[in-house]
Amino acid sequence: MMNNASVAITTLVVGVFLALVSCRHDPAARVVVYCAHDREFAEQILRDFEKKSGLRVDVVYDTEANKSVGLYDTLIREADEPRCDVHWNNEILATIRLQRQGLLQAYASPSGMPFPGEFKAPDATWTAFAARARVILVNTEKVRAAEMPKSLRDLTDARWRGQVAMAKPLFGTTATQAACLFQAWGDDKASEFYRKLRGNDVSLVAGNKQVAVDVGAGRYAIGLTDTDDAAAEVAQGRPVQLVFPQGETLFIPNTVAMIKGCPNPEGAKKLIDYLLTPEVEIQLAKSASRQIPLNPKVSLDSFKPLVTPTTVQPLRVNFFQAADRWPESQAFLTREFGLR
Repeated sequence: MMNNASVAITTLVVGVFLALVSCRHDPAARVVVYCAHDREFAEQILRDFEKKSGLRVDVVYDTEANKSVGLYDTLIREADEPRCDVHWNNEILATIRLQRQGLLQAYASPSGMPFPGEFKAPDATWTAFAARARVILVNTEKVRAAEMPKSLRDLTDARWRGQVAMAKPLFGTTATQAACLFQAWGDDKASEFYRKLRGNDVSLVAGNKQVAVDVGAGRYAIGLTDTDDAAAEVAQGRPVQLVFPQGETLFIPNTVAMIKGCPNPEGAKKLIDYLLTPEVEIQLAKSASRQIPLNPKVSLDSFKPLVTPTTVQPLRVNFFQAADRWPESQAFLTREFGLR
């Protein structure tokens, strides 16, 4: 998943950070958050919580290149002596894997009550909110309207050889998409798709943001990325267009969970309650990240042109079964793309 140097650096940064803050603050007076959501969008929300709750929030953010994986590995290593109170993850499969390893504490937040059952763990260990979608981002100066790809499989067409970019598929939402395709499509179709993508000289870049930036700059004609990164290119006036492939658009929610045995469970509950409020989803929807609200109390009419699972035919995926496919999909992608 990560090389030894990356693991060592992540562990050192987290360890030093938490050692410093623990010397200054009573655990009951602060909440420690491991946050995989982009700092530029999460930071103000967490600072607002500080002001409203009177609790100090100490945050460890994940890196773009190892998105969600670095904090996941850290939480596993710290399982016997947890330092984190709340895990704000930006994708769901790693959260389910933490749940299955018994690392999450059940908490049925009152703020989570309005959310549909599909967005809550059956054992109340996590709640999903504020989703992104996996999209095809197209540079309109390089791709004519008549040639616009309509499906993921279109990216394997020889006309796009060497012109497609995606993030390394071992981290973040790119890895999540792979596991979900293995679950939804089955082994044969998913394996064939990634083999053909590699055979079509797909370029692997550092992260989804880099994919979007490169497509916006014209370095690639097409990229696989997330709506938040794609929306940033649209906001910058780049010549790009988002394509939501019908029946293949994967919506990936954020999740929030309390860590079992955490130093400040009462503080963790307060933060979870806050993150699941309509106000926070509205704030994320209005931000440049354009997160899609999942709380039915939030009216989506106010956030057009946000695309939702009700306006675009989504990929029909079972996240729990997709989590089962994670090891297999990761092993395949590691071999197929020569990664480690």
